[in-house]
Amino acid sequence: MIVLLFKREARMQRTRQDAVDGLLPEERERLILERLRAQGRVLASELAVELSTSEHTVRRHLRDLASAGHCKRVYGGALLTSPADHPASTRMREAVDRKQRLAIAAVSIVQRKQVILLDAGSTNVAIAQALPDNVGLTVITNSPEACLRLLDRPGFDVILVGGRVGKQVAGAVGATALLQVQQIKADLCFLGACALDPIEGVAAFEAEDAELKRAMVKASGLVAIAMTSEKLMTAAPFVVAPASDVDYLVIEADLHADGRRTLEKVCGSVIVATP
Repeated sequence: MIVLLFKREARMQRTRQDAVDGLLPEERERLILERLRAQGRVLASELAVELSTSEHTVRRHLRDLASAGHCKRVYGGALLTSPADHPASTRMREAVDRKQRLAIAAVSIVQRKQVILLDAGSTNVAIAQALPDNVGLTVITNSPEACLRLLDRPGFDVILVGGRVGKQVAGAVGATALLQVQQIKADLCFLGACALDPIEGVAAFEAEDAELKRAMVKASGLVAIAMTSEKLMTAAPFVVAPASDVDYLVIEADLHADGRRTLEKVCGSVIVATP
């Protein structure tokens, strides 16, 4: 019986291998993209073995996928490109309930009379709405939308960072905003992030936005990021900070256990929002 099972398994393995060996280039590329979407990261060496081809061929496929905007090449492989490059007006309407749950979990770290630096972004607008009244908070933000959520509410001192408003960011960016942020000393920063990977770090899609975010990290005693699952284990073109600079990472409960453990190794504290 054992011999028969062994032979059957061997035949099945040969069948699977024959199917892989006979793949067309377009089929290999499709399989690589499926793996990227499932795992967020792929290694060229592992794909070469799995697809019975050379690392050179895999790297060529990864270059083609990167040129098409599906991934970002990194040392040894590639990362899935973050989906957060949609227009701000679109992002404000997406996953509203999920962002509200993240916001409720995020404001649990807020303490009385803190100076909070609140970055632009749809999740951070939800955080502005969730901040508690009457606890003496000073909120400094480059987001006009977040500012509107705080006006006429008791117990807030609100400061709006000025400058050119980037359409993609929906917040002030550029030299004027950068100069103002560089003069701030905040207790806590809620940083907006387009992508976060444990190895590649926090990233953004625009150079000016990334520059301002780096200044926000430098200006703050603690850094927190609340992020929907699809932006985790992904990449964007402009690096903001290493993942180890994130003191609090607020995530959704649907992130798989391996991903959560990986993030817990590099970030200060991982908070899971209640479903």
